Amino acid sequence: ARESFAASYTPESIVLPQRIDLATLDKRYIVNYQPSAGTKTVRYRCAHHIVTLSGNTGDRDACVKTLKRWLSETARTTFTPRLDALAQRTDLAYGKMHIRLQRTCWGSRSSSGTISLNLSLLFLAPELTQYLMIHELCHGRHMNHSKRFWRLVFKHEPGYEQLDRRLGESWRDVPNWLGVY
Repeated sequence: ARESFAASYTPESIVLPQRIDLATLDKRYIVNYQPSAGTKTVRYRCAHHIVTLSGNTGDRDACVKTLKRWLSETARTTFTPRLDALAQRTDLAYGKMHIRLQRTCWGSRSSSGTISLNLSLLFLAPELTQYLMIHELCHGRHMNHSKRFWRLVFKHEPGYEQLDRRLGESWRDVPNWLGVY
């Protein structure tokens, strides 16, 4: 699906967003661009569901980089308490959490217990984000996709099969300006 999307949307066709919908948070943000002469950087501030980019807003790549920083911080501050609550509820511990912009997976878990979550999860339905977190927490007991692993996932997320299918099709929900294609 990502390859098909990449063929349709070249980097030149990418338009900076005027609005960003973060489905997993059920929040919509307006993006406001405020150009400032004489600066090479782009900064962001977010208040009252408005993300304001200021500085060299004519530089599309700098704006995208700044939006990615904002998304990463948003993911970190919202995913940490959610992952902590799920770890407590399921009695499945983890060590640290990282937020990354992965191109090939929604999340991963290292043998040392670090869970990496894709910031693109912000654009997915909340139940998909929760399923992915449970999936990665379960890898703390089984670092594979064995029958025992899937039984543990089922214990904590009985509808995981449908969620797993939906997750595999969800790359289309990630906006093209993010550049994961």
